[in-house]
Amino acid sequence: MRKLFLVSLILTFSILTLGVTLTVIGPWAGTEQDKFLPVLKAFEEKTGIKVEYKIYRAEDLANLLPAQFAAKKAPGDVIFMWTSFIREYGKKGHMLELSDVVESDWYLPGALDAVTVDGKLFGAAYTAKVKPGFWYRKSFFKEHGFVPPKTWEDFEALLEKLKMLDSLKAPIASGDGVGWPLSDVTEHFLITFGGPGLQKDLIEGNVGWDSHTVRYAFEKLTDLLKKGYFGEPTEWTTVLQEWWRGDYGLYFMGSWITGMVDNPEDLGVFSLPGARGMVFGADYAFVPKYTKYPEEAKKLLAFLASPEGQKLQVAQGGHIATVKNVPLESYPVVDAEVAKLMMGVELLPDLDDSIGGAFQQAFWDQLKLLWVRPYRLDDVIEALKEKSK
Repeated sequence: MRKLFLVSLILTFSILTLGVTLTVIGPWAGTEQDKFLPVLKAFEEKTGIKVEYKIYRAEDLANLLPAQFAAKKAPGDVIFMWTSFIREYGKKGHMLELSDVVESDWYLPGALDAVTVDGKLFGAAYTAKVKPGFWYRKSFFKEHGFVPPKTWEDFEALLEKLKMLDSLKAPIASGDGVGWPLSDVTEHFLITFGGPGLQKDLIEGNVGWDSHTVRYAFEKLTDLLKKGYFGEPTEWTTVLQEWWRGDYGLYFMGSWITGMVDNPEDLGVFSLPGARGMVFGADYAFVPKYTKYPEEAKKLLAFLASPEGQKLQVAQGGHIATVKNVPLESYPVVDAEVAKLMMGVELLPDLDDSIGGAFQQAFWDQLKLLWVRPYRLDDVIEALKEKSK
């Protein structure tokens, strides 16, 4: 009888899922998309539920989703989005509560804090991208006799040597787009020269942007900008290719870079000397209240959030697990090295993603100004102070 019941249950589920196609919305295109699709394929094979992937930038979703929610609609069934957005609209009742779907004890400590409101969980963490520091090609460093710096003075000396190479446009490539690559560099300076606590205090609004500590970190950055060590801001995937072919010596970028180059084993990376914190930016997803398939959508999100789903993703390269039980052996070699860099430093949330709203856009815009007009630091700080109120 038990066997007949199980067969009946499987047949019933198969009938119910027949014809169901879930839509997943995420920001990944190109090689990043190629490395995400195998995970969705594995879910399809395991459950029989079909999945369609659509690409939307979070910046576009921020404008689209509120209108959709007001009409009691949603463009997808599982949607990746900023934590600030998930908190805000989860609290307003536009997202399904997920406490019965996601196992909190799967995760590293604090991984779900950013999507929990008043004890209710409105989002799940997928894999993360660590933002460890400045990447370089090992072959390039070996060719010129360069070594990763151990002190700030070493770092400045390295930049000066790089600047003297006629083959380079600039020592450091400046990734740009909507502004976030510049914000990642800036956060690294804030964390290094203000300590991990400064990052958290800025997110919580416990310290002003005009504080001495913030200004000191900005001055260390603008000093390098004034000396011409950073290149002209260029769309980040374009400048990635330019850096890889030898137009720049260093490139500050997240760990996803390991899945975007021809030979990841030629990658090396170092943090600014003295850095005691590192941004650990998880990708978070939610299930909108207006999905036609709530149970199937929750099943997909549970799979993506689980150790099984994350193990499949990290094996593709460029991702770091947010759950506990994914061994280093699951990672490609270079990603395992990135995972090791996380040991002994404090893992921190992304600053502008956590604050969100009008501040985030202002932060990006002001950094674009700072990169081309570093002498206007006072104006930038004043603008950030006003937008943070």
